[in-house]
Amino acid sequence: MSPVKDQVIYKEAAPEYWEQACRELMKQDRILKKLIPKYGSRFLVTRGDAFNTLARAIVGQQISVAAAQSVWNRVLAVSKKKVNPKNILALTVEELRAAGLSGRKVEYIRDLADHFDSGRLHASQWKDMDDESVIKELSDIRGIGRWTAEMFLIFNLVRPNILPLDDVGLIKAISLNYFSGEPVSRHEAREVAANWAPWRTVATWYMWRSIDPIPVEY
Repeated sequence: MSPVKDQVIYKEAAPEYWEQACRELMKQDRILKKLIPKYGSRFLVTRGDAFNTLARAIVGQQISVAAAQSVWNRVLAVSKKKVNPKNILALTVEELRAAGLSGRKVEYIRDLADHFDSGRLHASQWKDMDDESVIKELSDIRGIGRWTAEMFLIFNLVRPNILPLDDVGLIKAISLNYFSGEPVSRHEAREVAANWAPWRTVATWYMWRSIDPIPVEY
């Protein structure tokens, strides 16, 4: 999957835990002690809209950032400039395919819209549910696996301790920063990240910055 890059508009404040997390991570980890000051004026931001976050993740599956942005723009256009469950369900399969979505992604985004529109999801309760419970519920939607659910926990619910071990960018960053570019196993990555708890989301965000300074949003 590939995230969708937009012009980033920073909120007035970082997540409430951000400064504390940065202080503790710089004490606990020699690499982050160097990285965090380098990107210290930036922080994790959220769109705040659950459906859009998940829809963007589906659009970005297995295509480049640029391609994902192009398709999203076309989906936005055919959705009357507002991508929400009702507008997606009002579109025909042909219209969604014409916007650049594959047949499978059309199925995924319509299933996502149906889950939201029918009330089968407990979206209003997610903020009070633990991480694994949210992941389990989201994984019941077609086309959403653990990685997508973890991106949702990071970018929408702004959970502080998420470690997306299926994320190629995170593994690459750990390889470059801790293993001189040598291949890294999930076990090795998890061992490095043990030093980041309980702020693994924040450490992951800085790992991403180390290989791509421009923040990504979902």
